[in-house]
Amino acid sequence: MKAIVIDPSDNIVVVLGPVAKGDEVTWKIGDQEFAAKAIDDIPIYHKMASKDIKKGDPIVKYGQHIGIAGCDIKKGNYVHVHNVESHRENLK
Repeated sequence: MKAIVIDPSDNIVVVLGPVAKGDEVTWKIGDQEFAAKAIDDIPIYHKMASKDIKKGDPIVKYGQHIGIAGCDIKKGNYVHVHNVESHRENLK
């Protein structure tokens, strides 16, 4: 299954089709190809961790923080409201 990354600093990918637990998901950053085995079922156009993310670390999509990890998230985990917490940053 293919996925996309918008910004090289992202720690998630967006899957381009439904992913079943155990499926291999591949994506590219520039000319370099990456892969991870899905740990969970992931619906089409939803997020999967592209690397291990520690509890409290930012979730990064489009190069921007979209929340913080509410628990440790392993590479290949489904990333959604069950493991991401809202975090209002002090933007100036």
